[in-house]
Amino acid sequence: MEQQINGIALPNDEGFFGVYGGQFIPDDLKQAMDDINAAYQEIRQTEAFQTELKELFAHYVGRPSPLFHAKRLSEKLGGAQIYLKREDLNHTGAHKINHCLGEALLAKYMGKTKVIAETGAGQHGVALATACALVGIACEIHMGQVDIEKEHPNVVKMKILGAQLIAVTRGTATLKDAVDSAFEAYLKDPKNYIYAIGSVVGPHPFPMMVRDFQAIIGEEIKVQTQERFDALPDYVVACVGGGSNAMGAFTAFLNDAAVKLVGVEPAGLGLETMQHSATLTLGKPSHIHGMACYVLEDEQGQPLPVHSIASGLDYPGVGPQHSLLKDLGRVQYETATDQECLDAFMTLSRVEGIVPALESSHAVAWALREAPKLSPETKIVVNVSGRGDKDADYVAGKLGLH
Repeated sequence: MEQQINGIALPNDEGFFGVYGGQFIPDDLKQAMDDINAAYQEIRQTEAFQTELKELFAHYVGRPSPLFHAKRLSEKLGGAQIYLKREDLNHTGAHKINHCLGEALLAKYMGKTKVIAETGAGQHGVALATACALVGIACEIHMGQVDIEKEHPNVVKMKILGAQLIAVTRGTATLKDAVDSAFEAYLKDPKNYIYAIGSVVGPHPFPMMVRDFQAIIGEEIKVQTQERFDALPDYVVACVGGGSNAMGAFTAFLNDAAVKLVGVEPAGLGLETMQHSATLTLGKPSHIHGMACYVLEDEQGQPLPVHSIASGLDYPGVGPQHSLLKDLGRVQYETATDQECLDAFMTLSRVEGIVPALESSHAVAWALREAPKLSPETKIVVNVSGRGDKDADYVAGKLGLH
């Protein structure tokens, strides 16, 4: 999928999106990443791979995922019409399965013996454990202890699916530390292992590769909106942590100037506090986890501890393509607080009977805030990137619903 915006390659041959991306990694790891890139470029052209992935999307994942008109919610808000892209209905309950199937098939093609990955909210971990069980390859998932305690249902699922779960207790014991731990495990044997990054982050080729597998979301939205109302949507909205579901939703529309693209970051306890994960909003260009991108960091250049009620968005970096799209002004990056997220979680649950993941609830929160300001002819598509089963007990505890 060769792509450009404003004449800029997405990415170029060195894996850069403008000045972002690339491979800021040791030489031995660079060779391993180049091998993965070469295998990916080879395999993605083959009819056998394309056919297998297409059939798995249709008959295993359940694609295309529906585009649902949230009529009651739209009526309640009294403004724009809100449509929900139902990635929560995918097998495993989130968009993560889209790229996990691709990565597991690639690992099998390359003859790897083990797939290693990090997970935050556990959705990537569950999806990867699922994909590895399907293709018959060992799976090792690194997860922060804080997230293990918060996302118990996903922890149990990973174990049932046969994954080896590594609890990470260092640092803040959340997503950034899980990434560090998984990278270290991968470096022990990059010849036989493959690191399946869970978002559009990390060294090249992962930001490109994960985006390519996730791009089916936006491609489906494009077809579905034209079938439903014979036009493209006015807005496509998605939450942004690392940014995989958003890049999946946005990619098909990058060169459709009339479609406004909105990425919603976690404002946590407030942008004025240190308790947020609003990397694109308050961060600056730097380096993290082998890539150049926007980063929340201190004066010494160390990543700041970050916070979000949604474990999957709790990351001090962001995908390099998102960093470029911010600089170009092609995507509007907004924020939603923990409280707005909780309110959106409960509103969508009670008005439409759809329980969204806390991650996705950030995008829903933006729609709740902005739809009333827009005309009834305006059409907003919100990517509901995952379902909230994993968050139900946590939210119930927060709101005293037990």
